[in-house]
Amino acid sequence: MRFHWFAQQYYTKLPSDYGDTVRSGSVTPPVSVADPAQVGADYHTYIRLMQQADGLGWDSLLLNEHHQMSLAMTPSPNLIAAILAATTENAAIALCGNSLALYNPPVRVAEEIAMLDCLSGGRVISGIVFGTPMDTAFSYGVPPIELRERFHEARELILRSWKATEPFAFNGKYTKLRYVNPWPRPVQQEIPMWIPGTGSVETWDVVNEFDYCYGYLSFSGKQSAEPIVKGFWDYTAGQGANMNPNRMAFTQVICCADTDEEAEREYADAVKYFYRQNPTAIEFATPPGYVSQQSIRANLERGKTISAAEREQATRGELDFWEYDRLGYIIAGTPERVEQRVRELVTELRIGQLITCMHVGNLPEEVAAKNNHLFATQVIPKLRDIWSDQEDRWTPKVSQERIAAKFGADAAALSA
Repeated sequence: MRFHWFAQQYYTKLPSDYGDTVRSGSVTPPVSVADPAQVGADYHTYIRLMQQADGLGWDSLLLNEHHQMSLAMTPSPNLIAAILAATTENAAIALCGNSLALYNPPVRVAEEIAMLDCLSGGRVISGIVFGTPMDTAFSYGVPPIELRERFHEARELILRSWKATEPFAFNGKYTKLRYVNPWPRPVQQEIPMWIPGTGSVETWDVVNEFDYCYGYLSFSGKQSAEPIVKGFWDYTAGQGANMNPNRMAFTQVICCADTDEEAEREYADAVKYFYRQNPTAIEFATPPGYVSQQSIRANLERGKTISAAEREQATRGELDFWEYDRLGYIIAGTPERVEQRVRELVTELRIGQLITCMHVGNLPEEVAAKNNHLFATQVIPKLRDIWSDQEDRWTPKVSQERIAAKFGADAAALSA
């Protein structure tokens, strides 16, 4: 098993009635509620927690890209990645990822990822994303019908630029460059590639064609995700593609404490803050052209494991703490209980890369730091053996080797 540390980089001081009075937390959130000094303090909190995670044995520190969003203040994840690359030693730096269609020219991504790989000594995971409708169509004005075509053209340019031994011309539909010759080039000969998604068949096709890691970055938990994750594996098997569990990454909110009672007391408000304070206006959700007919049809045919009423309650922060746990939105409780629940999750859904959300909403830093410590010392070591017989080409070798050396893991299994 691999474990990746992730937080959405939330703004932690939203008004208590924000989720009820603001139409959308994306695209049009009122900037007046954000104190720049508090934003800076929040960034420092996340950096300290990720530095702690590096010292505790997480396999990567994961960052994502969002724009004009009050609960994900990461318009440029590569900036935070540069800080981590220079101040951490073991964990990979996972960009999950850069929204390729938003860059003009996208060779900028090739340059920045190469810089980060050099700075970190070959520890970068290059996640590449299509981007949410809110980020792409509305915040950055990319026509939805062009999004995937722009993404694929940019991906081709970036990969070619990392491999080329001399300058070349690139004459694409959206990007035309007479000279492509980025300095520097990455340390890694093959940078691990991840593509996050939410269930579209086209993304599955890309992931399987190029043998990338698929990241199901949902915050709705095991029950809701099961039809999509199992659907991906069924689709992959049908294509005769690689069934290695390390090709599946999955997000999971973790709330670990010394007792179950303490878990509820320390995490309940933060969990409700996260779900209640993140409204998305319907007009920003699925613009025409963003999702293909094939993916719409596939989504309609999937079985629903959570009722519409429960889903609405969850997003409004109206569920009881243990209801969030029962439905899989969170995994909470003592280290023993958390270990059991995580083991069930990753074995049933064939997950080799677990993206652990150790900070959620407005959780105090000291609680998140304790969460880090309990999970790293009492849960991770007991789960390392899962999928240890499987090759992992989706996390950097240098990170695997350093973590094995420092934390006593089976080096042979880690680098099989």
